[in-house]
Amino acid sequence: MKKKKSLLMHIILLVFASLCFNISAQPYPSKPIKILVGFSPGGVPDIAARVIAQKLTEKWGQPVIVENKLGAGSNIAAQALSTSAADGYTLLSISSAHAIAPSIYSKLPFDSQKDFSGVSLTSTGPAFVIVPAQLGVNTMGEFLALARSKPGQLNFASAGTGSGSHFAIELLKSKANIDLVHVPFKGIPEALTDTIAGRTHIFVSPYATAVQLVKDGKAKAIAVTSVSRVADFPDLPTVSESGVPGYKWIFWYAILAPAKTPKPILEKLHQEIASILNITEVKNKFQPLGIDPVSNTPDEMDRLITEEIANFKKLAMAAQIKPE
Repeated sequence: MKKKKSLLMHIILLVFASLCFNISAQPYPSKPIKILVGFSPGGVPDIAARVIAQKLTEKWGQPVIVENKLGAGSNIAAQALSTSAADGYTLLSISSAHAIAPSIYSKLPFDSQKDFSGVSLTSTGPAFVIVPAQLGVNTMGEFLALARSKPGQLNFASAGTGSGSHFAIELLKSKANIDLVHVPFKGIPEALTDTIAGRTHIFVSPYATAVQLVKDGKAKAIAVTSVSRVADFPDLPTVSESGVPGYKWIFWYAILAPAKTPKPILEKLHQEIASILNITEVKNKFQPLGIDPVSNTPDEMDRLITEEIANFKKLAMAAQIKPE
């Protein structure tokens, strides 16, 4: 009798272990995936997430849902990811603002490096240097000459203290040796509007935000911030070739996972995203935004964030950038 009970218990344990193994060995993904976005709908991080989500859903047969979780310059969404299970079912679509945050905030509810694993870049894009038509300058060289003749008398707009547009001008000030007064706004649209109206004198605007205004002649662009000229504006020089050698400012966008997400899952996500970004249909959706679909490996993404955080910290310290 005891032997039968022992044998029965042994069989039950084997069945239980087998069930557990089968559950844990389920292929990824076996349930819906969520991509968090810390920005409003319509921006590049949101559009990139939705394009990728649609294609992953088609490929994997599992729903991939995009959730906009706004607040604190995308830090609320990042905090939510940092406390999520490291199983590949919660991801985050970010901009380069993710690497800026630790350079201006002494206390964040997460560690921008240790609490996340890189998955892949999704895209990169340049910016326009916008000036008001009434300022009377037509080139970057003319603006620099004017700024040097009036130190501290010209100002620059930004989408807020510590924003990418703020850092872009601080980098310009440093490399071009000019003195401009910072005027922070609540966001990119407000900063762009006031610059066009002449209430501020210069603004570095993401390409997607200003491209139609520039094409329509409603916004005056005197340069682009990329390493090379933009195909749609071949006559518009870069900042670097306009008197500020070595200047480069690129907005980048990426997907992150929680730290300690298994490498096979990260690699599977990376490979699928890289494949999606090569689809002509996807490229066509990104093109009007002025961004190029670009991928990199999880390890390369981690290194990029580490390098960018170090660069932004140096710039923030030199420019004495502090949160409002």
